[in-house]
Amino acid sequence: MSLDSLKSRLPHYAPDLRRNLDAVFGRPRLSAQQLWGTVLATAIASRSPVVLRELAPEARANLSPQAYTAAKSAAAVMAVNNVFHRTRHLLSDPGYGDLRTGLRMNVLGDPGVARADFELWSLAVSAINACGACLDAHERVLRKAGMDRETVQEAFRIASVIQAVGVTLDAEAMLTDIE
Repeated sequence: MSLDSLKSRLPHYAPDLRRNLDAVFGRPRLSAQQLWGTVLATAIASRSPVVLRELAPEARANLSPQAYTAAKSAAAVMAVNNVFHRTRHLLSDPGYGDLRTGLRMNVLGDPGVARADFELWSLAVSAINACGACLDAHERVLRKAGMDRETVQEAFRIASVIQAVGVTLDAEAMLTDIE
């Protein structure tokens, strides 16, 4: 299973997705750990079994065991945070922002990898989960750590391509079942 296998599964009407996969993997602005951690975290966040099955083995091969676990942790903790903080943000009553969260997020204290890498993966997952509050928070931390906008944007470029590939392949699987 591989990136090439994933590209070969894309339908004829989605050549842009193939090109976009080539673009985000072809000349990445990110280190190998940043790239493959972003790929793994967003593959999980995409909720696409096909995408995860195809990309997780490559991510495991390109990441240390600690980074592989940290990327999975970023996807897991952001699954909680994105719903919680997006809901707080969307509610008209600002008083919810003053209440204690009351949720466990210990991995944020020591993710097991460089803080900037974990923040980048969290931002990418937040892009898929559409949490503006989390996007702003992670982007601020990354920019304060010296990461430039182009590098930050690379994470959500990857997220958008991974999400689009997952949506397309999952839709194709469903359409095959009903057509």
